[in-house]
Amino acid sequence: MRILLWHGYLLGGTGSNVYTRQLAREWSRAGHDVTVFCQEPHPELHDLGGAEVVRPEVGGLLPVFVFDRYEGYEVKLLQDCPRAELDGWVEANAAALRERLPADLVFCNHVLLGGAVGAATGARYAVKAHGSELEYSMRGRPELEQWGSEVLADASVVFVGSGHIREVLEEVCGHVDRVHEVPPGVDVDEWRPRPRAEALADLIAEARRDPPNPGSANERLPDEGNAARLAAFLTGDTPTVVYFGKLLLNKGVHVLLEALEGVDARAVIVGFGDYRTELQRIADPARTLFTGPLEHRHLVHLLALADACVVPSIFPEAFGMVAAEAAAAGCPPLVARHSGLAEIAIGLEAEYPPELATLASFTTGDAAELREKLRLLLALPPDSRAAISAAARRAVVEHWSWAGVAERLLG
Repeated sequence: MRILLWHGYLLGGTGSNVYTRQLAREWSRAGHDVTVFCQEPHPELHDLGGAEVVRPEVGGLLPVFVFDRYEGYEVKLLQDCPRAELDGWVEANAAALRERLPADLVFCNHVLLGGAVGAATGARYAVKAHGSELEYSMRGRPELEQWGSEVLADASVVFVGSGHIREVLEEVCGHVDRVHEVPPGVDVDEWRPRPRAEALADLIAEARRDPPNPGSANERLPDEGNAARLAAFLTGDTPTVVYFGKLLLNKGVHVLLEALEGVDARAVIVGFGDYRTELQRIADPARTLFTGPLEHRHLVHLLALADACVVPSIFPEAFGMVAAEAAAAGCPPLVARHSGLAEIAIGLEAEYPPELATLASFTTGDAAELREKLRLLLALPPDSRAAISAAARRAVVEHWSWAGVAERLLG
């Protein structure tokens, strides 16, 4: 098949960026002719399986759902952009796609503005709703809700990653026909269990390859000196708990830090965002290491050596990709039980030994419950630890491997 895959942002870091990159790679590996349309300035740094990358000329504007700094762009929240400005941005992207038509599939990420780009091509198009646009930009804004409804009505198919996002889609855009639920995928060859010593050595080696970041001034790069800091922090046998994702209030990292009080464990906090300064203020500096953002090349090793991965989000999540990746690496996730994260918990519980099933999730925002479940999880004897680790990976291989997901999206 000839596939045009539109994604108006980057190819690393956040969930939809990684989703796009992985999808391009799987479809390319399967023999399809894939062209990715995005604003990634360095596509050569990402494994896309041979897919071509086109960077549409959008005049420097980048409408986003969560405000970040993107070098070289005028960044605005989608809801703060005048409609005429958005229409121009949509047309600039659509024009780039029209130059590559015909295609067997035009696959567009995000209801807005991806659905609008797909509609403007005049070709048959599919839309993947990611949740971020629905929750952060469209919900409660009638003009954007109506626009989303219009572009979805003309789509050949609409994909959602979870039952939760199917519900959110209907709440925001009204009834939508031809909706298919296909969860995001995990590369189970990349995310896999490994001996701790080997994983630690490879993590440090990857950190030594990081680009310079004097004074850790660039929040989108790993912190300066991570190799030495990780090597020192991760010595010894103290249990290791990991969080990775955005450092925003909505992600609930403060709940994890509160829960860790009184737990014999150290925490590695991975990510960037406007809440990092406050999180560093409340964290125990002797038992908490902030690394800045890490890439998959780091994380596959970090999760393989960790004893638990906590996903404490207090805001609805489309899907628990972080938890699924940790589980594939054999690191048991503990997730807040809501929205798409609850669906991950259900999948894990089905595979866990019955007596350990309660260790997959905790009540959202309840630091005391999280603290108790972390204590139980980290104190498991070796045979129970091995059982829960194997069960976590088994759940991912069965339900969320990328190869199966990519095939289902074309079915």
